[in-house]
Amino acid sequence: MTQIEDRWLSVEEISKYLGISNDTVYRWIHKHRMPSHRMGRLWKFRKEEVDEWVKTGGAGDNEQGRTPDGRKR
Repeated sequence: MTQIEDRWLSVEEISKYLGISNDTVYRWIHKHRMPSHRMGRLWKFRKEEVDEWVKTGGAGDNEQGRTPDGRKR
């Protein structure tokens, strides 16, 4: 039996795991380089990659002082 850590998670699963909305997941992919992998039209995630990204502050990157495309001013 495959454990959750051994498989790819969907947007819905990773958003539930992190306690955030699906929209936040998509925003973090595009603006904060959340570790994700595109498989056709779907985004997939490895739980351990996302955990490490959160621990190193990836999700906490402040959007203030940024241009609309995410670059620092």
